[in-house]
Amino acid sequence: MLDIDFIRNNPDTVRRGLQAKQANPSLVDKTLELDKERRELLQEVEKLRHEINEISNIQEKPSADDIERAKKLKNQLRKLEPKLREVEERFKEVWQQIPNMPAEDVPRGESEEENVEVKKWGKPRDFDFEPKPYWELGESLRIIDKERAAKVSGARFGYLKGAAVLLEFALVDLAIKNLLWEGFLPVIPPVMINDKAMRAMGYLEHGGEQETYHFEKDQLYLIGTSEQAVGPMHMNEVLEEGTLPRRYVAFSTCFRREAGSYGKDTKGIFRVHQFDKVEMFSFTHPEGSEEEHDFLLSVQENLMQELEIPYQVTEMCTGDLGAPAARKYDINAWFPSQDCYRETHSASNCTDFQARRLNVKYQNEKGEKDFVHTLNGTAFAIGRTVLAILENYQQEDGSVLIPEALEPMVEMGVIQPVPSKL
Repeated sequence: MLDIDFIRNNPDTVRRGLQAKQANPSLVDKTLELDKERRELLQEVEKLRHEINEISNIQEKPSADDIERAKKLKNQLRKLEPKLREVEERFKEVWQQIPNMPAEDVPRGESEEENVEVKKWGKPRDFDFEPKPYWELGESLRIIDKERAAKVSGARFGYLKGAAVLLEFALVDLAIKNLLWEGFLPVIPPVMINDKAMRAMGYLEHGGEQETYHFEKDQLYLIGTSEQAVGPMHMNEVLEEGTLPRRYVAFSTCFRREAGSYGKDTKGIFRVHQFDKVEMFSFTHPEGSEEEHDFLLSVQENLMQELEIPYQVTEMCTGDLGAPAARKYDINAWFPSQDCYRETHSASNCTDFQARRLNVKYQNEKGEKDFVHTLNGTAFAIGRTVLAILENYQQEDGSVLIPEALEPMVEMGVIQPVPSKL
């Protein structure tokens, strides 16, 4: 959440930030109205408590007038305290609806069409045959089975089989080994987190709740991306300044409803309800978060370059930023059959927005405390990366070569079509 003092002192700045993110600027007015009401009620409640305490602390026996006055004060307090709790809840609910402010130099725009290309790497391959889409390759190679998954689980699921499974674990291995060298601590987080942790990460507002699988009876959410379980690791903790940045690399299965994607990517498994991911997450000193963001992006680029898959880096415009992010980059891999780049990675700087909600601070040598900054970045969205490999490394005979970086981890150097009976 945003610092309430910042909102009080800079309401116009916050309104402009909300407009840039396509959020309702009236949230600022509602928050400030409730904040004023809350503080006035709190002042009254504290005054009543103080007066009651003064009567209780009278050394000699209280007079009948004092006792009667104390009763009246307590009756007033009993009426005001529930009202204060109600206003505080309403205030917190509206306050948490305010998204993080976009960085000043983030491109202004309303939708993904206005995202800005930062760079391209690699030259898309010139095929001397018509490249097949990954879903046809996956079917002929017998390594992606969407039909049987639909029978078992429904739409937007798929079985990975055979060589696709080997590719998945080779990608995990490649990412973990590279990130260990960069000082990341590997972690396998829970895929279910409680209401408090999910809400603190800031993904439920502005339609985010519709994307999640929520078990209300158990008060648990299935994570939609790995960082949702990593950020809360240090909830309500104070980290020593000298330990920053703290870098984690998480492997987990993730789950999304894909509520707003009806009719999109229905042929294959690019957009599914369940997928595996290797995710980077950093807790940093506020002064180092921009540098850390650039570092996460460089790690992502290095991994893609090891696979030798052409890609495009784009910076998200304000209208395409998620609620927690102040700045975000996407890496989009080249898909030759579609003649376009498709998103496979993202990297976000969430500044102190999540840390305030999680109450994660750092302490310097003087004992002074402040909120850390949090950042996240995809190392590999495994499924989408496998699909990009299939398309970019396909051969005319229907086989697919293995990227050189993965050959030590995958026994075969090429994936061959197999008989249909398998």
